[in-house]
Amino acid sequence: VQLQASGGGLAQAGGSLRLSCAASGRSFSSYTMGWFRQAPGKEREFVAAISKNGYSTYYADSVKGRFTISRDNAKNTVYLQMNSLKPEDTAVYYCAARPPGALLSRAGNDYAYWGQGTQVTVSR
Repeated sequence: VQLQASGGGLAQAGGSLRLSCAASGRSFSSYTMGWFRQAPGKEREFVAAISKNGYSTYYADSVKGRFTISRDNAKNTVYLQMNSLKPEDTAVYYCAARPPGALLSRAGNDYAYWGQGTQVTVSR
């Protein structure tokens, strides 16, 4: 599966952005999907994950209550709605896919496929 992330940009603190990740290839609905981010000088960190059918989600504590992950399997797309943005949310955001049948995971090494990243910058 190939992944293409989009929707990043510049937002003010307290504002919102919605990221999209379009997948090509077959069987998108079989993949557990995740979002990760990496800020300058920091390690990549888990943001959120969603099960193949969208029924289960999993969030990092730092974004819980502010970010929402969702998916539309008919459109082969996963989304990350980001509200109440903070300057510390500034990072390159990546979408990723786990092989079919895999469970939710916050470990980047469990994801086999990665998009190219989209920059999110939150100003004070």
